[in-house]
Amino acid sequence: MIAIVDYGVGNLFSLKSSFSAVGADVTVTSDRKVLRDADKIILPGVGAFKDAAMKLSSTGLSDFLCEEAKTGKPLMGICLGMQMLFEKSYEYGEHSGLGLIKGTVRPLSGVIPGGLKIPHIGWNALHIERKNPLLSEISEGECVYFVHSYYAADCSESVIATTEYGAPITAAVAMDNVFGCQFHPEKSGTVGLRILKAFAEMKV
Repeated sequence: MIAIVDYGVGNLFSLKSSFSAVGADVTVTSDRKVLRDADKIILPGVGAFKDAAMKLSSTGLSDFLCEEAKTGKPLMGICLGMQMLFEKSYEYGEHSGLGLIKGTVRPLSGVIPGGLKIPHIGWNALHIERKNPLLSEISEGECVYFVHSYYAADCSESVIATTEYGAPITAAVAMDNVFGCQFHPEKSGTVGLRILKAFAEMKV
């Protein structure tokens, strides 16, 4: 069973529906027992890093998720959820993340050319940087849907896919049993469904 963490931040209905569409047993919960009993965990997220981090921390789920990840349980962050896997974010200040993957979250501003719009919204091609089970059913150049103003930096050892938006931008990461997608698989049509299916079918 896959548990989607409900902490008041994230597109929970679409994610649940997408996992159900690929035949996965999925639930949305904030109950630690359910999360502990789950085979895999999804950390969603939309909005500001600071607000999401505070909500996770205030519920005690920050430490709990780190403990679960350390058991070897597959954990995947999506969009802001992916950014929260890193050590810190510089979104309107400096804020600590879960520290499950080395790296920082920084603004796209100053990295991409000035003529490009921020936030980065729309479909962009994935460039596969290294093989990983999460992208086992994805081909080079297939497109997924992004909505973000910040990106994961200083994380070359975990990057498995990038996208081009005036500069190479981290699109997906993996470190052992911890995975992340900057894009929204649940909004990325059949390509996104294949990614979610690959995660659902990973051997624990």
